[in-house]
Amino acid sequence: MVDTFRAYQLTKENEKVVGVVKELTIDDLPEGEVLIKVHYSSVNYKDAMANTDNSAIVKKYPFIPGIDLVGEVVESADDQFEEGDQVIATSYNIGVSHDGGFSEYARVSSAWVLPLPEGLTMKEAMLYGTAGFTAALSVDRLERNGLTPNQGEVLVTGATGGVGSFAIAMLAKRGYRVTASSGKEEAVSFLKSIGAKEVIGRNDVYEEKVRALDKQKWSAAVDPVGGQTLAAILSKLNYDGAVAVSGLTGGIKVPTSVYPFILRGVSLLGVDSVYTPMSKRKEIWNRMATDLKPATDVLDTIMHKEISLDQLSEVLPTLLEGKSLGRIIVRVQ
Repeated sequence: MVDTFRAYQLTKENEKVVGVVKELTIDDLPEGEVLIKVHYSSVNYKDAMANTDNSAIVKKYPFIPGIDLVGEVVESADDQFEEGDQVIATSYNIGVSHDGGFSEYARVSSAWVLPLPEGLTMKEAMLYGTAGFTAALSVDRLERNGLTPNQGEVLVTGATGGVGSFAIAMLAKRGYRVTASSGKEEAVSFLKSIGAKEVIGRNDVYEEKVRALDKQKWSAAVDPVGGQTLAAILSKLNYDGAVAVSGLTGGIKVPTSVYPFILRGVSLLGVDSVYTPMSKRKEIWNRMATDLKPATDVLDTIMHKEISLDQLSEVLPTLLEGKSLGRIIVRVQ
């Protein structure tokens, strides 16, 4: 066992949050049944929010952010896991109210841990992270609702983000024709290279006014945006269409009516990646290692860059500025 290890820790002084890589000891970690030597983590929007002065994410300082982690078990008080097991831990309270993955060691509840599926490397698992898991949940929900590739085009909004980019790649892998929506004109080649057949602007989804019913365009949609964008999607889905919604960057209010639901049989499917039951979580991660896993070249394209703990303070703010494209993973050791 090591005497000390490195972690990216947030402290708050005079209402200002500061993130610094510090030397900590195992005793500094919170309680939990499983001690993990972390190999990789990933950078998510929620991690960037935790890094801000007025964060609603972090309630107590000092704190280690990072909602995703993968590594190997060092110690376990739960017989499910043994020393040397390769495991994933994402969501639940990790990186929110419980110290997270931006650390060389993490101690978490065994109820939050699952084995790394065969067919995934640790690096690939964190390339997915919560974003990829949310995308996979969205595709799974749509398919369980009856979606098949022969029903028409599937829209993906927020296409250059983690959820959006993985949704595009997974849907394309499954044989769907994907239309990607993005406000970044420079991202067209990126989006087409990961599987989008068509790329449209945000205004092609939502303009200034949302109609109760609009012209039918898409058989289904994956929407990590919400707000008026979601309302516009609902009005433009084909008869018996569905949208899987997982985000609120576009706002929490959805100004729609009952018309899409009672006149076109449209379904609104909520996607929660935080408290997904472990049985379902394992099922989805196994799909991410098999039928939903994009080709290696697509995964390489989605990975924007790999950084170290020391680069987090510089990289995290860029997510809030909308400068990210694809996924950023953190190599911890």
